[in-house]
Parts: sequence; C-alpha cells; structure tokens
Amino acid sequence: MPDDSTEVTAAGIARLAGVGRAAVSNWRRRHADFPKPVGGTEASPSFALPEVERWLRDQGKLAEVPLRERVWQQLAGHPAGAVTALVHAGCALLLVRDRPTAWLEITAVSDARMAGVLPAALDHVLGDRFGPERAVPTPTESAILPSVPLLRAAADLAAETGARQAFDFLFGRQLDTNPRQYTLTPPGLAELMADLAEPQRDTARQGGRRGSRTVLDPAAGTGALLCAVGRPTALYAQEADPDLSALTALRLALHSEGSGTGRLTLAVRTGDTLRADAFPQLTADAVLCHPPFNERNWGHDELAYDPRWEYGFPARTESELAWVQHALAHLREGGTAVVLMPPAAASRRSGRRIRADLLRRGALRAVVALPAGAAPPYGVPLHIWVLRKPGAEQSPAPELLLVDTAEPESAGAPSGRDRLDWPAVRRAVLDAWSLFDAPGRREPVEERPGASRAVPVIELLDDDVDLAPARHLPPPAAGGGAAELTRVRERLDGTLRLTTRLTPPPAVPGEPARRPFTTVGELARAGALQLRSGTGAGTGPVLTEHDVLAGTAPSGTPAQPAPPADGEPLLLEAGDVIVPVLGGGSVARVVDDATAGAALGRNLQLLRPDPAALDPWFLAGFLRGTANGRQASSYASTATRLDARRLQVPRLPLAEQRRYGEQFSALAAFEDALREAGRLGGQLVQGMYDGLTDGTVAPE
Repeated sequence: MPDDSTEVTAAGIARLAGVGRAAVSNWRRRHADFPKPVGGTEASPSFALPEVERWLRDQGKLAEVPLRERVWQQLAGHPAGAVTALVHAGCALLLVRDRPTAWLEITAVSDARMAGVLPAALDHVLGDRFGPERAVPTPTESAILPSVPLLRAAADLAAETGARQAFDFLFGRQLDTNPRQYTLTPPGLAELMADLAEPQRDTARQGGRRGSRTVLDPAAGTGALLCAVGRPTALYAQEADPDLSALTALRLALHSEGSGTGRLTLAVRTGDTLRADAFPQLTADAVLCHPPFNERNWGHDELAYDPRWEYGFPARTESELAWVQHALAHLREGGTAVVLMPPAAASRRSGRRIRADLLRRGALRAVVALPAGAAPPYGVPLHIWVLRKPGAEQSPAPELLLVDTAEPESAGAPSGRDRLDWPAVRRAVLDAWSLFDAPGRREPVEERPGASRAVPVIELLDDDVDLAPARHLPPPAAGGGAAELTRVRERLDGTLRLTTRLTPPPAVPGEPARRPFTTVGELARAGALQLRSGTGAGTGPVLTEHDVLAGTAPSGTPAQPAPPADGEPLLLEAGDVIVPVLGGGSVARVVDDATAGAALGRNLQLLRPDPAALDPWFLAGFLRGTANGRQASSYASTATRLDARRLQVPRLPLAEQRRYGEQFSALAAFEDALREAGRLGGQLVQGMYDGLTDGTVAPE
C-alpha cells in the first residue's frame, strides 16, 4: 500500500456502499478476499481506501465513488485528524477562490515541491483576509505535506461546486460525524435571529434582504448566525475553541466576497469572551449570540467588578444573564441584540433583579418562546430575547412583547427536530415584532390569544418577574372554538364512514405458497430497481423519517448546511418505494403525485422500481411483511438497522404482481383512513375537554 494511501473505517465503507455497518462485518466474515486491515485497532480497524473501492467494484456493490465522498474519506483518514485536515483544506480553498492563477502554478509541481511553496502562498492570502491577528495559523511545510493529495482533490471538488460549497460540504460532514462535539444553530433559527436584529426599514418587507452594518457574535460556534446576516460591512466573532475558531473564520471568509476594494471587514478571534474580550472597544449595530447554557465556571469570582454588569451582577447560576449584559455592552445606542436563551432564564428567582432592571430601563424588548426541537437541547422549547441599547435621552419602553410559537403544535402541526415549519414560525414572530417595533407606532398592538401580546412592563414587575410568554398570554379558543369543533366532528364522521367502506373483506384461507424469492440487492444488480439513500439536502420540502412513519406530507427542511453540503438532493418520483433504515419496523411507503418532487431525508432508503419489471405496490407490500423485516434487520448497541438489500420479494409475473399490488394499495388506503380518524378523534376529544373547562363550550 502506498504510504499516503487514505484509510477508511467500517463506517466509511458502509457510507460508500450505502449499507449498514453490520453488512460490512458480514462481508469481512464471508469473503476471504475482503481487504485486510492496515491500521486502527482490533475493535475498530481501518482499511486502505483504494483496496476497498476495488473490492466493492469487483463485487458489484459500487459503481463509482463520487468525488465529494473521495475527498471526505481522504479528510476523515488524515493522519493528523479530520479537524487539522479541514483547516488545511479551508486554507487551500480560500487560495483557490481568491488567487486561482497562483493556485494553478503551485499545483503544477510535485507534491513535495508543492508543500514547500504552499505555506508562503497561504500566509499571504490568510494575512490579506484576516490581518496579523488571526484565528487561522499558517501551516508549516512538514504539517501540510500529508495534506497535499487532499488539497488537490478539494480543489477539484471546488471546480465542480465552488470553493464555498466544497468547504460547506466537508464542514457539514464533520459536524454530522461528531454531533456531540459541536453546538449547532439550525439555519432556520439563524435566519430568524438575523431578521430580528435588523432595523424595521431594512427588514424583509422590502424584498427580503437583510443588511446590518457591523455585527458581533461573541460565542460564534460554527458561524451560522453571522452567515445568516445579509450585506454586512463588518463581522466580528470570538470563539473559545481554537480549532472551531479557525474553521469558523474560514467559513465566514469563504461566504464573503473575495479580494477587492470595499469588501467585508472580517475579524475572528480565539479566547474566552467573558474573561478575555477580544473586542473591548467595539460598538456594534447588532449582536447575535447563541451562548453556552448552564455554565457554572463562567468567571463569576474574578469578574465581580466588571463594568459590563450595568443591570446587576449575575449569580453563579446565571451565566446566560452575563452573556445578555455582554451583548448590551457592545451595542451602540439604539442597536439590537438577539440572544438565544434557555427557558429557565425567564423565571429563575436568582435572576429576577436583573430581569426587572432590564425591563425598567427598556433594554429588554421581546421574549419569544420557540417550539421544542428548534436547537440543541432539542427536547427543550428555547427562548429568544430581543434587546435594545437604551439611549441617553430615550424614555423607557412601557411594554414587552411576548410571543409563543409553540401553540401550533397542539393543533397538529409537525414539531420536533427536523420537523419544524420554520417558514410559519418565522412569519408568526416577524409579523408580531414588526407591528410592535414599527417606527413611530401610536396604536396598541393587537392581542392574539395564545400567540402574542404586548404586556405593560408594570404587570411584570412583581416578586417573580416571570417572563415566560405562556404565563402571560390569554389562552386561545379551545380547539378553535365551538364552530371549529363542529367542523372537526363532521370531518371525523365522514372519515369513519370512509373507514367502514375501506374495511377489507373477510380473509379467505389459503395454502402456504412455495414461491421462488429474490432479494432487493439482486434486483438492484439486475437493473430491476435503483437503491439509493437520502441525504436531507434540497431546496424545498423534505420527506422525513417521521413523515414516513406517520403517513404525513413532507414536513422537513433542508439539512444544515444547505446543499450541496450534504450531497445532491434526491428528489422523489411517483411510484418510488421509501423504507426507513432505523427502527426495524415493517414500514414501506409508495410515493404518490402529491409527494413527488420532495427531497428524500436522512435514514431513509429509496427503491425506484422499473415499471416494466416491478409493480411498486407489490414491492412495498411484500417489504412490509413482519418476517421479511426481521430477517433483514441487524442490531448494534440499542439501535435496530434495516439492510434493505436483504429484503426478499417473490419472483412473479408482472400481471400477478399487479393483483397483489391492488390488494396492498387498498390496505394502505384503509390504514390512512384509520390514522386520520385517530387524529381527528384526538383533536375533538382534547378540544371538548378544553372547551368545557374554560367555558367556551357549554355542557348539554
């Protein structure tokens, strides 16, 4: 094996072949010619990528490794680690983007010679983009030599997709591979927070373009918040983790314009923001912040007399209120800060004095409750605080806007991670905020029961100073009111009648058939169907795992980062059969005309049958057999994973397939009717309970 050959783990092999890790383990046991380990440990061996590719092709399990996968495997198997390799790749992509001619000259030599000249070229482009104080160090010749093949491949990927998109793909894959190592800000949330930070004259009402001038993120993380800001003139960021700080700096640089006059000012620093502020003299137009939550070691003991605590010294347990005051300290008069907060910060007794002073002086302008699943930790409905730096001659604001966007969940809207209707959440929040914060507003803001209300500050200044929106909003009419409950009852009655008509006839006894079977994997190799895995990438609706299990319309949003970071979107066509990978259940969904065009989400596999060889309903029906799912499932730790290639289908003529397909299609329609009846019945029952208890429905 060549010394510079990339190594790949069993998980990487599974990704290349589109199978589960259990399948790779089976190949190793059953095939004597499977490549031998070249590194790693006995429990987690690694293999030479060229040998693995050759074996997969010989076995008919791999047609061609996409360039983006090849680059990722090179990055993941880098001897210095994936993060170091990603930093090197980002530096090279910045050079490719800003100085393409210089890059071509550098790559025209051998790898060793290229490693010798790259540091000077990279130092020039990094210094030009970030200045002398920068978060991205220039790699040395010895450090970058093992990365040269990766850098050449990354440049090839940039030629296909663009330098920014190539880095976003690699960065996004690194985040997905190490989900517990990073705290992510989903793109929908980042866009909402960036919109809230804009003055009313610049908001989306005039065409959807955002344009804050100077923006600071003191807890930059992966840079998602600053990437969501449109047309800024200066971006400032600070991040405590040196590796993440370097990656974020490269991401922001690649998202901004290249060299030239009038370009964006970009400053990214490394360090603990609260203890060692890298921009002590900065006064920004806007501050966006997704701070770490529930930190005890934030500097309480050594920062007791810090001038930033203008609204009170935060308790040791109130690190979030320290971040709020840090954000306010960096605003110009009239500037806006938008901070993501845990819901406990709105009601903990230890923070009530600071909350009270923020209200009295008009610094806190709005508290928005988000649905659960908006950001990590996904099980907690987080809050957004919108703050405004009071002016010296400005009168304190008499009201606080409270918005609760969690209410649509009770009405049956999809919720939870990857299932939030971000356009609806964004519309509800911005509509309420634009009316409340309209310049020169004189009229009172209309109250929306259960959704939004402008609360007089005097009502909130009690012993608790509890700012949780749900505790101050009038309840919505139960189930939409008596009229809506009547409509739900009528729909339920019609659905129950439909269910009766669709009930299958009595089962007719039959003899166990002895039919020849084939597997999905064999059908795929024969060209009778295509087998592909979902990525979650796309620009429109995404069919998620939850949608398949619940039988609902596509409710997901494109994965972060946006395409092509997670690969090209896999768009559905009518007649496709969708099978969940995880859970081990017997579920298969046939795509109809209404679902066609949506992108396929993660943890889902698509089987696209050739209509001349396979009937889709016949295929889906046999895939749902309990015994079929059991024999095709494997178990790893606490998860059950379905290997779709092992699912079995009987060999039958197309006419016979269609007879079965008609029966399976009728069963699916009956199942959908039962599911809809259950949903409407639950909505009616809960609405009646709520109406009877709050008085909007009279007992009879």
